[in-house]
Amino acid sequence: MGIVLRGGTVVTAADVYQADVRIEGERIVALGHEIKQPDDQVINVDGCFLFPGGIDPHTHFDLPTGDISTSDDFYSGTRAALLGGTTTILDYATQFKGESLKIGLANWHKKAQGKCYVDYGFHMAITDWNDLVAQEMTALVQREGVSSFKVYMAYKNVLQMDDGALLQALRQAGECGGLVCVHCENGDVVYDLVQKARQERKTAPQYHPLTRPPEVEAEATARVITLAHIAGAPVYIVHLTCNGALQAVIEAKLRGYEVYAETCPQYLLLDDSYYCAEGFNGAKYVISPPLRPVYNQALLWSGLKTGILETVATDHCAFNYKGQKDLGLEDFSKIPNGAPGVETRMGLLYTYGVQTGKLSLNEFVALTSTNAAKLFGLFPRKGTIAPGSDADLVVWDPRVSSVITAETLHQQADYTPFEGFKQQGQAVRIFLRGNQVCQDGKLIQELPTGSYLFRKPFLRRKGDKSV
Repeated sequence: MGIVLRGGTVVTAADVYQADVRIEGERIVALGHEIKQPDDQVINVDGCFLFPGGIDPHTHFDLPTGDISTSDDFYSGTRAALLGGTTTILDYATQFKGESLKIGLANWHKKAQGKCYVDYGFHMAITDWNDLVAQEMTALVQREGVSSFKVYMAYKNVLQMDDGALLQALRQAGECGGLVCVHCENGDVVYDLVQKARQERKTAPQYHPLTRPPEVEAEATARVITLAHIAGAPVYIVHLTCNGALQAVIEAKLRGYEVYAETCPQYLLLDDSYYCAEGFNGAKYVISPPLRPVYNQALLWSGLKTGILETVATDHCAFNYKGQKDLGLEDFSKIPNGAPGVETRMGLLYTYGVQTGKLSLNEFVALTSTNAAKLFGLFPRKGTIAPGSDADLVVWDPRVSSVITAETLHQQADYTPFEGFKQQGQAVRIFLRGNQVCQDGKLIQELPTGSYLFRKPFLRRKGDKSV
C-alpha cells in the first residue's frame, strides 16, 4: 500500500511539471500519471506545488555560550523547522577547548538523539587545533559520516583559529574528503574595535555593527580563499552579508577556485537601521556578522540569481530578548549573538524571492534544498523529487496568505526578527520519509521521528589547484 499525491506541480532544481507522485515506504517510487496501485491512499493536491523537503545547512540548537544556552534545543528547533517546510537540518556540533572531536561529536549526538522532528546531520566545529584533531578529521569523514567542518576567524580568545592552523585544517580536509565551512570576520580587528567602543562608552546596540564593519568580513573572506587555494582545498563561506565579501567570492570563482557560499534571509530582508530601534530593541538584531546597509540586499539577491551564492541557510541561533539578550543591557558586547529563523526561511524566500520575480521556482528549490544536499553529501537521497529518493515532500499552497508573528511561530524565542512580514504560500502537508507529519500548519506526528544522516565525503568539482 502506497500514497499517491495527485494533481500537483512537481518542482525540482531542474524542472517544473505536472505529475502525480507515488510513495511507498520511505521512498518515492514513481512519477507520472495513472500510477495508482490497488489499495493506495490518494491525496488530492490540486493547485499546489510539490517541493523537495527543505534543507537548512546552518543551525545552532542547544548551544552553550558562556553561562547560557540557545533557547531552542533539538526538540523545539526541529519542530519549528519542520512546520516551516524544512525536513533536514545540519547543526554545528562543537569541540570546545581541551576536547577531542570524538568527544564533541558524542556530546551533540546525546543532545539530538530521540529529540529531532526532522532528519539531521552534523558539521564539526573545530576550536582547538592539534595533530590529533587533524587525524580525527579523517576518522569522522570515514566512520561517522561527518564530512564538513567549521572554523571561526572571529571571536578572539574563544573560538578564533589563527591562519597557520586554518591552513592546516583546510589541507587536511582536502585530503580526507571534507569541506571546511568558515565564519569570515577578522577577529583581531573586531576585538580592537569593540574595546575602543567600550572605552569611549559607546555601549548601546547601535554600536555593534560599527565594531564589525563590512571591511573585516571582506578581508577575512579574501584571506581564507587564498589559504584554501594554497592548501589545494575547497572552502564554503557561511552567512555572507556584504558586497566586499561577495566580490571576493566572484573573483575567486573567475579564477577557477572551488569556493562556495551561503547567505541568510536576515541579510536579504533586514538592514542596519534596525539597530537604532527604540530603547533596547536593537539587541534583537545583534548577530555576527551584523546586518548591513540596505544597498547590499540587491547585490545578495543578484548573487543568488546568478549562482554565485549556492545556499540560503538561517544560522538559527536563538536567544530570548528577555532574560538572555538583556544580559548586554549596559554593554552591547555582552549581548548573546544570534537570532531565530529556522521556521520562516522557506516562506520568506518564496514570498520575497519567487513572488517578486527575483528567483524562479527552480532556483528556489536549488537554494533551499538541492544545492545543500549536493554540497554536504546527501544527494540524491535528499534534495530532489525522483524515484529512489527519500519521500521528503512539501505540499506548498501558493494561495494561502499570512503574517509572521512571534505568537504564531513554534520556535522557542520570545520574538522574531521578521515580525509583521507578510508571507504568501504555506506548507499545507509535509512528508518525512514517506510519513505525513504535518497538515495545515500543525503536527500530526506527535513524537520525533528524525534520523541521523551518515553523509558521503565531499565530491570535488575541480582539480587540485594548490600552490
